[in-house]
Amino acid sequence: MFNSTNILITGGTGSFGKKYISTLLSRYRPNKIIVYSRDELKQYECSQIFQSDALRFFIGDVRDYERLRMAMRNVDIVIHAAALKHVPIAEYNPIECIKTNINGAENVIRAAIDTGVGKVIALSTDKAANPINLYGATKLCSDKLFVAGNALVGKDQHTIFSVVRYGNVIGSRGSVVPYFKALASSGVDFMPITDFRMTRFWLTLQEGVNFVLDNFHRMIGGEVFIPKIPSVKIRDLASAIAPGIEQREVGTRPGEKLHEIMCPRDEAHLTVDFGDYYCILPSIALDKPAAVSINEKYLVNATGVAGKMVDPEFEYSSDKNTEFLSVKKINEMMERAN
Repeated sequence: MFNSTNILITGGTGSFGKKYISTLLSRYRPNKIIVYSRDELKQYECSQIFQSDALRFFIGDVRDYERLRMAMRNVDIVIHAAALKHVPIAEYNPIECIKTNINGAENVIRAAIDTGVGKVIALSTDKAANPINLYGATKLCSDKLFVAGNALVGKDQHTIFSVVRYGNVIGSRGSVVPYFKALASSGVDFMPITDFRMTRFWLTLQEGVNFVLDNFHRMIGGEVFIPKIPSVKIRDLASAIAPGIEQREVGTRPGEKLHEIMCPRDEAHLTVDFGDYYCILPSIALDKPAAVSINEKYLVNATGVAGKMVDPEFEYSSDKNTEFLSVKKINEMMERAN
């Protein structure tokens, strides 16, 4: 699918974008990879990391529809990774977060349809499920926009949209791992833990990239794909990074959740278990008219793999996960990530 294709990545100079680029270049032979982002310094730094004739660096903002439309000409695949995603900063700058995460999502959808892009996957977050902070709320809006985008495509057009939702990524910019590591190396007297009960879903950057790549093959259009990944207790994470250092509870930050949810109980009737991942089906009929019921259409993915509906009371949350990483496993996972 990715050989001889033109691929565009919004937010392409971020942690995910760079790992996605390196994975595409090492595994496939794309015709063109367009790195779309607004920071010229990061674009320059990225151009120094990757030496490939396939790369094109396109300075632009997802808030700018015309620039997006220009960048998507002759593009086959789009990965939408651009977002404002720092929870406390979003709480203090709500309008800016809305402009990028919601208005930007609309622009990506419109530009993809107008230029005839084949497949679009938008990256989401566990914070979009039952959101309590602005970042999560904007990403939930974005998810809904991308799902409904499939109903906006004309009958003679072929663009399809899906969403990938996952948890915290080890070592990504703004994550707690580099923060804890910096504290530990500075010789602090204690490690600040917002709440001793706190849990999070956890995966490596490469695992996130692989999951997105796989879902381009699986997607029918309108799904929210969710990987089955382990949880960590934040106290265990701190112990893995800074063993022997005292931990103190300091209180939650603005907009911070105690635990995260990726499949809410309220959407159990729309959730399909495919073995190593879940899929939340669209709550609206995207066919005009719907040839079959929503559930029937999505019970077999585009690769022919069948899933089954989950229990009506099912919920996938970080505190009730079936797999938790021990301190030893956390260290092993961080080694893999490095």
